[in-house]
Amino acid sequence: MIVVDTNVIAYLLIEGDQTDAVVKLRESESDWIAPRLWLDEFLSVLSNSERQGVVSSEVADQTLNLACEMMEGQSYNLPAQRVLSTSRRTGCSAYDSQYVCLAEDLGLKLYTFDKKILTVCPNLAFRP
Repeated sequence: MIVVDTNVIAYLLIEGDQTDAVVKLRESESDWIAPRLWLDEFLSVLSNSERQGVVSSEVADQTLNLACEMMEGQSYNLPAQRVLSTSRRTGCSAYDSQYVCLAEDLGLKLYTFDKKILTVCPNLAFRP
């Protein structure tokens, strides 16, 4: 089991320059979890992708369904105070701190493309 951020989920389901790396990660570790926040961020990715013409509305709807199926039962709520404390400690945004908290609390690796997380959490965060 690993923690993944929204960009990892997005690259799995929307073709991009990091899709191959994420597919390899999924093949080696298929049990993914994330904070509940992933869905809100993923909706933003889909909305922006649709507006930019990267995906059609039909593809966006299908992609959302696939993501929700994939992450069903794999999303976690985190204590707000814990997230705020982690944000203070790491200097990461409260959004990014949710991923860090989840990985720390469960003793799991976090996979992300976020440069700040990768820099401030080198023993926890890894690039796919």
